[in-house]
Amino acid sequence: MSGLKIDLPTCIGCLQCIDACPFAALEQFETESGDTKVKVNEACTLCGACVPACPVEAISLEKPSKDQIDATQDLASYKGVWAFAEQRRGKVCSVSLELIGEGRKLADKLGEELCAVLFGHNIRAQAEDLLFYGVDKVYMVDDPLLEHFNGSPYTRTMEALIRKHKPNIVLTGATAVGRNFIPRVAARLRTGLTADCTGLDIEDGTRLLLQTRPAFGGNIMAVIRCEHYRPQMSTVRHKVMKEAQRRDSHNGRVIEEKMPDNARDCRVTLIEVLDAMESTINIVEADIIVSGGRGLGEAKNFSYIEELAQALGGAVGASRAAVDAGWYPYSHQVGQTGKTVCPKLYIAVGISGAVQHLAGMGSSKTIVAINRDPEAPIFQVADYGVVGDWKEVVPAMIKRFWQR
Repeated sequence: MSGLKIDLPTCIGCLQCIDACPFAALEQFETESGDTKVKVNEACTLCGACVPACPVEAISLEKPSKDQIDATQDLASYKGVWAFAEQRRGKVCSVSLELIGEGRKLADKLGEELCAVLFGHNIRAQAEDLLFYGVDKVYMVDDPLLEHFNGSPYTRTMEALIRKHKPNIVLTGATAVGRNFIPRVAARLRTGLTADCTGLDIEDGTRLLLQTRPAFGGNIMAVIRCEHYRPQMSTVRHKVMKEAQRRDSHNGRVIEEKMPDNARDCRVTLIEVLDAMESTINIVEADIIVSGGRGLGEAKNFSYIEELAQALGGAVGASRAAVDAGWYPYSHQVGQTGKTVCPKLYIAVGISGAVQHLAGMGSSKTIVAINRDPEAPIFQVADYGVVGDWKEVVPAMIKRFWQR
């Protein structure tokens, strides 16, 4: 039998293995004779960190073989593609429609159902509306405790649903909400999770989910598979997939589920929801974005970027270099470590075009680059390029657009 084994007669109760375990999977106990010993609990991931920590070699680890892993789960019993429909204040977020659109493609390739999962309070109308976007079912959990996001009840409710219905694939937006609770769900289910995916597909033959994401600072695109565990879980970057289109009719249905009792035991209580007050448009939802980079020279020059954005009715973006220099808030950062955007028009001012920045805006419909360096990488993806000093170009653009 594979797993972590502790030879209790050899164990001296030094507890060094407990300090070495990163998952709190080891705990001490007293035998009937009063000796201190150590035992393993269900949190063990078989990482093996405790084995070299034991000074008397009382711990051994035998990892399961492929056949043993496959035997722990009936993989064939997992069916269906799930898209978590994130909502805020009763309104379904656009990233949810992107997940549904991509999920529909995956479900069709597999010949399985596409289901949306919606948590909230008084959300029946929103659940019914999701059916018009091509889902076969909507699993709805309506409870006052789920009206606003809270990590603990969301985690336990999603875990309970997955254990009950056994989906093959679970997709969640790589948003503040998705990044908070879905890794906890994956850990509880002891399955894999690929974060910040920019591409999804089904592999011919194996029918496995191919999950593509940037790796090594965005210098390569890694394709990740989860062969032996289910469900296959991914968080997907906002604005990299096309939204599902609303249809005139549907054949789906809403299934009401209950929040499990253990989800009501919360350590965190929501007291108040405060909206961030900003004078500019949210860059993720903006159709026009004007971004500034290190080429602006100093923080005060972002006033030109703000004025151009205002003249165009757009939002202000910034490169990582500008944000790291303290010239503009992180909430406006575009790129691999910031936000992914897909506007109709993206104007890059003084941005060289590092691969990490391109990963966050490369899918924009029209890209205009303004840079003094004709060899800047940004020109390789730009639809229109202006080689020149932004101090001459941008003021001229501002003047022209204000005259419209």
